[in-house]
Amino acid sequence: MSEFELSQAGERTWDVVVAGGGAAGLSAALNLARVRRSVLVINAGEPRNALAVDVGAHGILGRDGISPLELLRLGREEVASYGGRVVAGRVEQIRRDGAEFSVVTEDGHRVRARRVLVTTGLVDELPDVPGLAERWGRDVLHCVYCHGWEIRDTPIGVLDSFHQALLFRQMSEDVTLFRHTGAELTDGQWEQLAGLGVAVVDGAVAGLEVDGEDRLAGVRLTSGRVVPVRELVVAPRFVARAGFLDGLGLVVREHPMGVGEQLHVDGSGFTGVPGVWAAGNVSDVFAGVPAAAAAGVTAAAAIHMDLLTADARAAALSWAAGGGVFSGRMEGAVARRVLGARAHGLEPFPGSN
Repeated sequence: MSEFELSQAGERTWDVVVAGGGAAGLSAALNLARVRRSVLVINAGEPRNALAVDVGAHGILGRDGISPLELLRLGREEVASYGGRVVAGRVEQIRRDGAEFSVVTEDGHRVRARRVLVTTGLVDELPDVPGLAERWGRDVLHCVYCHGWEIRDTPIGVLDSFHQALLFRQMSEDVTLFRHTGAELTDGQWEQLAGLGVAVVDGAVAGLEVDGEDRLAGVRLTSGRVVPVRELVVAPRFVARAGFLDGLGLVVREHPMGVGEQLHVDGSGFTGVPGVWAAGNVSDVFAGVPAAAAAGVTAAAAIHMDLLTADARAAALSWAAGGGVFSGRMEGAVARRVLGARAHGLEPFPGSN
C-alpha cells in the first residue's frame, strides 16, 4: 500500500498491530479479522524463504510445493477480504503509550494499537565459507522437511553437523559429513555414521565448486581436494529479528540447543509483557511454515480473549459509573423475584410449578 494509506492507518487506534507479514502474522491477522477485530499488518516484504521461490514451500497440507511468495500473496488477499489491512513498511520501534502502544515505522509513520503481535521472523547467519551465501536456498540448504524430498537420492554433503547427517541419510545413501572446523566426534557418533554408511571427511572447507550449468558440483578443502556433491546442508545460526523491541523489556534467550536466539514466550505466544505477543520464527527458530502459521492462530485467539476481557471490564465500569441504582447481583435477584423462571427469557416447562 502507498504512504498515503499508511498515513490513514495512523489516524485510528487498532485493536491489534502485527509487526511482520509472514505466515505467522497473516494467519493471526486472518483469525483476528474474522472475529471482527481491527487489525493492521505492517510488512517489510523480506520473507525468510523468498530465495526458495523455485523450490517451493513444503509440508503445507493442501498447498504443498506452493511458491512462498504466492502463499503470502494469497494470505494478504484473505486478510483483506475480512477487513484487515496489510501495509508495506518496516517497524523500527514499539513503545508503550499509556494503556496503548505506539508503533513507529522506519519512514516515520506512527500508528496506535491496543495490543501488539510480533512476527518478524529471524535471520539465518550462515557459516563463513566463500561462495556459500550465494547458493543459499538453491543447492545450499538446511531443512530436511523443507527440501529433503526434492534432493533425495543425490550426493549430499553436510557441513559440520552430526545431527543433520542423520536426518539427510534418510533421504540418500550418498551422504558425506565434512567435519570442517567442528569438534571431535564421540565414539558413539563415529559408530553410528559408520553403521549408516556416511562418509566423513577431515579438513577445513575452503569453498565450493560450481559446474558450467551453475549447479553445485563439489566441496573444496583447504588441501585442494574436491569432494563431489550436488547439495550441501549447513547449520545456520538463527537470530530473531527483535532488535527494535528493546524499549519493551522483552526477553531474548539462547535456544536450548545452542542454535540461536529467540524471544521467550509461553504456549499462547505471550511474552510476559502485558499487551505483547510473539509468534513464528521470532519466538521459535525451528518453526516451519505450518508451525509458524499455527502459532499465529494460537496467539490470535489469546489476544482476542485478552481484548474481550478488557472490553467486558470496561463496559461494567461504565455501567456502574452511569448511576445505576442496583448492582449486577441485586439486578439479578430482583429479576428472579419478579419474573421467576422467566428471568432469563424462558417460559416454565409444561407441568412445572
